Amino acid sequence: MRTSPTPTQKHNSSRPSPLPQAQVYDIDPKSLSLSPKIREECGVFGVFGADNAAAITALGLHALQHRGQEACGIACTDGKKFHTERHLGLVGDNFTGSDPSERLPGHAAIGHNRYSTAGQTILRNTQPLFADLETGGFAMAHNGHLTNAYLMREKLVKDGAIFQSTSDTEVVVHLVSRSRRVKFIDKFIDALRQIDGGFAFVGLTNKTLIGARDRLGIRPLIIGKKDNTYFLASETCALDIIDAEVFREVEPGEVVIISESGIEFIRAFPKVPSRPCIFEFVYFARPDSIVGGKSVYEVRKRMGQRLAQETPPGDIDLIIPVPDSGVPAALGYAQESGIPFELGIIRNHYVGRTFIQPTQQIRDMGVRLKHSANRKLIEGKRVLLVDDSIVRGTTSTKIVRMIRDAGAKEVHFRSASPQIKHPDFYGVDMPSKELLMAANHDLEMMNKLLGADSLGFLSVDGLYWAMGINERNQELPQYSDHCFTGDYPTALVDFDRKTKGQDPQMSFLVEVA
Repeated sequence: MRTSPTPTQKHNSSRPSPLPQAQVYDIDPKSLSLSPKIREECGVFGVFGADNAAAITALGLHALQHRGQEACGIACTDGKKFHTERHLGLVGDNFTGSDPSERLPGHAAIGHNRYSTAGQTILRNTQPLFADLETGGFAMAHNGHLTNAYLMREKLVKDGAIFQSTSDTEVVVHLVSRSRRVKFIDKFIDALRQIDGGFAFVGLTNKTLIGARDRLGIRPLIIGKKDNTYFLASETCALDIIDAEVFREVEPGEVVIISESGIEFIRAFPKVPSRPCIFEFVYFARPDSIVGGKSVYEVRKRMGQRLAQETPPGDIDLIIPVPDSGVPAALGYAQESGIPFELGIIRNHYVGRTFIQPTQQIRDMGVRLKHSANRKLIEGKRVLLVDDSIVRGTTSTKIVRMIRDAGAKEVHFRSASPQIKHPDFYGVDMPSKELLMAANHDLEMMNKLLGADSLGFLSVDGLYWAMGINERNQELPQYSDHCFTGDYPTALVDFDRKTKGQDPQMSFLVEVA
């Protein structure tokens, strides 16, 4: 069996306390019961200075649809009144047809795509959230997850706060409302300094568009510009669709304020070495996006190139990607190995997330609804499958079986990322440790469970090489890579309280649409 190398493990407010030391957690899966309902993978977008702000926001959200498909919403202002519209479902199903700007008039808007990791998606959890504060109306949307949301929520509820959702974003709205600072932006920064985790916020007042990024830059946020209009977006692909140029990234720990006076930057946190989420490059971001100055497509190709070096293919006839996220890595693998790249799996792009699966037999066939084997190409061949990652392993197992059923002589499997052994707490949709295949089985057993002839993973150092870095800094890692290493970049406050028996009290609302 071929194996891969083992992975290695201008503001005057008072300055916040230093960033906690990164910690390595050996997480007990039985204690990982913090509700996943507020752990979400999302996309955010904002625009200021456009007559059709809502329509532009709908376009931006459409480009970011891959970051969340369960709910979407837009909040807009004309400088006096706010208008909001939130829906369950896709952007294209809710913000097309009549011009969204007719329903949501205004020159500034923010939007949000939501993906709930588990449980019911309910409308009151859909963002942007809106509140009338002492300083005026305020709408807010969030990509990421706050690691001390339960603790802060508990304190706020004891102090009389009334929550209308189970989203951690609402914690920030309450913190802004209760701040004793005078100016709104000071209230907002005061709230940011009380939270921790990975976040990218977009906010809207009747005069300003606001963006903010966590102090480590775990979650991305980009500024775009076109003529006199400014934009905020999770990824550059959302700027491409509206023909806007990248102005620059919001720096880690920075707040950007966009108004009729122009653009202003405030450092909410002191500078510390950044640690962006490396999973943006592995899976999250669209391949045509630029993240941290790097082409996601090129990085993924380099992952495949290094994977071929670390886990040589042997006697193989075809390199086949698991579409769509495995395509760039498979191209890199094929180019490095000299073995032909072929589309041996055809993806059906018209399968919805809510396809009815009434019986176990139909559920077992579910993978074939999304993927079909190119039987004529595969039959009698020794094939090597390349995917971006293996999480639970359930889909990978079904794909291996599907390729065998199509007549493949041999089926080998390669993952263009290291073994995922730890859950995420910063906004990545990741199951608990007990459900992660690599956290519970060694390489030989994983290969046996997948039903493959061989299995290989990219090493952690190989992943950093693909990012253009010679090696991972063990003392101060350049990226947030905790899913592979267990090296979490911040203290996990809510998780730590949970493991000590301090159950966070949170009532989860259930609605029938």
